[in-house]
Amino acid sequence: MVSDPSATDARQVRTRAKLLRAMLTLLEQGPFEGITVRALAAEAGVGYATFFRHYPDKEALLDDLAANEIAGLLGEAMPLFSAENTGRACVALFEFISRRQALWRALLTGGAAPRLREQFVGQARKLAAGSVTTPASLCPIDLRVTFATSATIEIIGWWLREPEELPIETIAGILDRLVITPTVAER
Repeated sequence: MVSDPSATDARQVRTRAKLLRAMLTLLEQGPFEGITVRALAAEAGVGYATFFRHYPDKEALLDDLAANEIAGLLGEAMPLFSAENTGRACVALFEFISRRQALWRALLTGGAAPRLREQFVGQARKLAAGSVTTPASLCPIDLRVTFATSATIEIIGWWLREPEELPIETIAGILDRLVITPTVAER
């Protein structure tokens, strides 16, 4: 990213917010590959050159959008996570996504899924780096995190593609049984 993400200049913050909203809008209308910088700038109501003062390319904007979304998701779910009751965090995860279904559907289709996965895995690795692992663990923490986040994204994507939406408690239970409980048990 060209601009400092912690910049507090009100104009910079507003422009970045406009560009993020423009990316969201355009992702909801079509695949990522079809979005151009010109279309992003037009949708945001900013000049073409202004885009490049904030982002070097549309991929960097998408990375920023995905990073913000994953941070929000983990911010809601992780405080509820405990090895004794993993289900609460799974429910919180799907409640967060349910409130933003159009965005998540757009992020997980049309070519944006690999970038979302990369952001999710990266942020989850940072969280896991602080966790204590026993030397007797059969599986390295990095592999567990990569597997769990990748599987979580696949389950989210499947849930969002299903024509008849499963209740949050049901899909959260599936995620917990298939991915989270076995991953935590590996500790």
